[in-house]
Amino acid sequence: MKKENFVIGVDYGTDSVRSVIVNAGNGEEVAAAVFHYPRWSEGRWCHAARNQFRQHPLDYLEGLEQTIRQCLQQAGKTVAANIRAISVDTTGSTPVAVDASGTPLALLPGFENNPNAMFVLWKDHTAVQEAADINAHAAKYKVNYLQYVGGIYSSEWFWAKLLHVLKTDEAVQKACYSWVEHCDWIPFVLTGGKDVKAMKRGVCSAGHKALWAAEFGGLPPDSFFAELHPLLKGFTERLFKTTYTADKPAGNLSEEWATRLGLSREVVVGVGAFDAHMGAVGGQIEPYHLSKVMGTSTCDMLVAPMDDMKDKLVKGICGQVPGSVIPGMMGMEAGQSAFGDAYAWFKNLVAWPLQQVLPLLPAFNNESIAKAITDATNKLIPELSRQASQLGWDENSELAVDWLNGRRTPDANQLLKGAVTGLNLGSDAPRVFRSIVEATCFGARAIVERFGEEGVPVKGLIGLGGVAKKSPFIMQMMADVMNMPIRIHRSEQTCALGAAMFAATAAGLYPKVEEAMQAMGQGFDAEYHPDKSMSALYEKRYAKYRQLGSFLEGIVKA
Repeated sequence: MKKENFVIGVDYGTDSVRSVIVNAGNGEEVAAAVFHYPRWSEGRWCHAARNQFRQHPLDYLEGLEQTIRQCLQQAGKTVAANIRAISVDTTGSTPVAVDASGTPLALLPGFENNPNAMFVLWKDHTAVQEAADINAHAAKYKVNYLQYVGGIYSSEWFWAKLLHVLKTDEAVQKACYSWVEHCDWIPFVLTGGKDVKAMKRGVCSAGHKALWAAEFGGLPPDSFFAELHPLLKGFTERLFKTTYTADKPAGNLSEEWATRLGLSREVVVGVGAFDAHMGAVGGQIEPYHLSKVMGTSTCDMLVAPMDDMKDKLVKGICGQVPGSVIPGMMGMEAGQSAFGDAYAWFKNLVAWPLQQVLPLLPAFNNESIAKAITDATNKLIPELSRQASQLGWDENSELAVDWLNGRRTPDANQLLKGAVTGLNLGSDAPRVFRSIVEATCFGARAIVERFGEEGVPVKGLIGLGGVAKKSPFIMQMMADVMNMPIRIHRSEQTCALGAAMFAATAAGLYPKVEEAMQAMGQGFDAEYHPDKSMSALYEKRYAKYRQLGSFLEGIVKA
């Protein structure tokens, strides 16, 4: 392969979208650009107390165009002329109601400010009741339609969100023709799609969130959904039967988008997938090594040879889908609903006096003071981490449970809440912060243990994402609690890099994504080893964490 081949990886996160141009021959990053969603940053159409988080499609479209154009401007005309492909990853499940043309309803007159006509973000938990209804309904059937999603359907996923929106909003219900994931919609847009039935759906989103499985002949039958709720009758006919792995092309750039971006119509657009799945590829995942994408939440990816997974169904995870991470291998997903979000919550809690009380003081009229508040807030987590690392810690120290946004895995339950116990008059901010960090590590350990209990060993850990790169304190505790080493990938943008690897494969520059991984991978630049002197303490505290968790679950059930 000639070195003049370049590809674009687009990574849609919760707060922003990032595009990178990568040399397809060696993985070198040539250009990068970030776009922070303006409507999202204003908190529009979101209501945290109700667990409602919605994103406007214009944030996604504007970010797509601006970041790619900025990258091309940085890279220059020679690189732009040799762009071969674009691939996209997104958060998920982040679906939206569309009309027959595949246009999100929020882009149509009359729906511009309707949150139910927008993308329902992965962390939106407004569909808790609908998820419960799906679980109860599925239990009536001889065929277990939930067997490939860990046996429990989550309010974070496709069908629960669809049903909630249709039940909640009659106007959206009448205008909605179909329902599409963000990761499938962007390639559809880039290729000029005008008929939603022609949209190429990725097996990643379809299998992990929409209950698609080859063993079912596709989606569960229409009768399953019609009996769940009359509003779903006939809906499967307006969805999809066929799915595609992310190494396949969705098509070529449309004339409109080629012109908007300044690229050739020959540029291939790959089938989309979720961020953690492509991030695992960017982070050079290996069989039985748990790839942990650690950001606002965690998504934990594990791959295993198909032959090893015969007759194995892992209970309580987000799903196991052939080809969802690496084509030809079983892809398994787990994760935590709050990880970085738990630290952000505590930061906001302790920063409240700075942000809310100081501006009320008569002397507060100086821009430099306002800047000082912002700077102090930004330094809270690093300073809390520094002081927390120096604390004495014992069996009776403050103990937390990390379910501040419910529990994703093992055993999804978005009704659960977080807790901090063992508080006394000496409990200060660093001590409480340390208990929260420890709780997120305990939550990660529960996932590893579940895989082991179900006959799928975890032989190593790979850390990806912002938290993995920026917080040695958290990563060292992760190694200590897990009692195994964790390698940190060198790349700052493993999701975007993974998307670039899939783009190179979709364009035919590599026959398999594993070869793209080998050629374009950047390797690892840090490794944390467990402190064996802490293992006995963490064993005792982990047992208490499980006890406290059981107590909290009992309260919810009661």
